[in-house]
Amino acid sequence: MKEPGAVFEALADPTRREVLTLVGRHGPVTATELATQLPVSRQAVAKHLDALRTAGLVESDKHGRDVRYGLRPDGLEHAGAWIDAVGASWDRRLGALAKRAASRKPRA
Repeated sequence: MKEPGAVFEALADPTRREVLTLVGRHGPVTATELATQLPVSRQAVAKHLDALRTAGLVESDKHGRDVRYGLRPDGLEHAGAWIDAVGASWDRRLGALAKRAASRKPRA
């Protein structure tokens, strides 16, 4: 499993997000199959897939001469856990602020 930063870095690119979405919908797929659905070359798709693989979001499997890419089920777990932790921290802070605001006496 990769660090959340690697996942966020990989997902920062809109084409990579689209590639990941297509792999999720149609995977396992080859870079050539994905390139037919995107406005970029097969080589560009292969580079995006490599970045997604490095971030732990997709996995590759060689079938004869083809390399097929599929989603890694646990690929977003660390990033999701980080988002949950940050959200919980903000919820606590905002809850404490609301409680403090409610306990203050209005000025006359």
